[in-house]
Amino acid sequence: MAKIAFVFPGQGSQAVGMGTELAAAFTVARETLEEVDDALEQRLSKIMAEGPESDLMLTENAQPALMAVSLAVVRVLEKEGGIELAKVARFVAGHSLGEYSALAAARAFALADTARLLKRRGRAMQEAVPVGVGAMAALLGVDLDAAKAIAAEAAGDQVCDPANDNAPGQVVVSGNAEAIDRAIEIGKAKGARRSIKLPVSAPFHCALMKPAADVMEEALASIAILPPIMPLIANVTADIVTDPTAIRRLLVEQVTRMVRWRESVLAMKGHDVDTLVELGSGKVLSGLARRIDPDISGIAVGTPADVEAFLKML
Repeated sequence: MAKIAFVFPGQGSQAVGMGTELAAAFTVARETLEEVDDALEQRLSKIMAEGPESDLMLTENAQPALMAVSLAVVRVLEKEGGIELAKVARFVAGHSLGEYSALAAARAFALADTARLLKRRGRAMQEAVPVGVGAMAALLGVDLDAAKAIAAEAAGDQVCDPANDNAPGQVVVSGNAEAIDRAIEIGKAKGARRSIKLPVSAPFHCALMKPAADVMEEALASIAILPPIMPLIANVTADIVTDPTAIRRLLVEQVTRMVRWRESVLAMKGHDVDTLVELGSGKVLSGLARRIDPDISGIAVGTPADVEAFLKML
């Protein structure tokens, strides 16, 4: 039998229509989306189902929306599939905001608290840097050390930090827009196959996000965090964390620090995980699995058909 970790997508996996099939097929999924609506005092589920896309793409909407779909899948698996997450999977992990989804799935956070935290996180990240001042770019075909060197040279007196180490040959840099433009040019000379500016509204996971980290430190201080029912592999350390005090600290650090996704997946492999099961919208993380290590497979579970196929696999 597969040795599983449950992983949870980050921003960029949102799409109009997300969660709609699931909510139509399963009462518990619909109730989960409604619970998030109630927590936020907002019809977020309507934006998810119908758009407009511009509203869904807003960071303060995209983050809780992605979590809502992920937790709807979790609850369908638990209620309809009759599975106990901690018996099926060895770890949880999530990419950036997905770390909050992972913690909610592992019962460290209450769902309503998670929704409100992500709304606040999304707003704080958006407001930390004026639109147009920051940017992000994916450097393709260079490893982390090369990307760090490119970022350091590009920074000058501005910010240019490695933000996501997603897979071999896919490192994202983040910072001031001019520094990111310089990084793209320097990357050409230093072996990057190509570089793609990302369609994001703020420069996530870099030093410019310090104001958002301060907001999240305050927000998290008032939230109850329980020990998760299964270990979390944290973005910031790519290592196991179960202590609520450490989880709180790492979530604050995560706002300005790099998402060590490649290393996180390899850490799970080091604990015998061979299958990443991505719960929620999209297939980004399941698609990265084999690129990180050919011995690891990825499965995306986000629709009723996906749920059925996954339960048959167990």
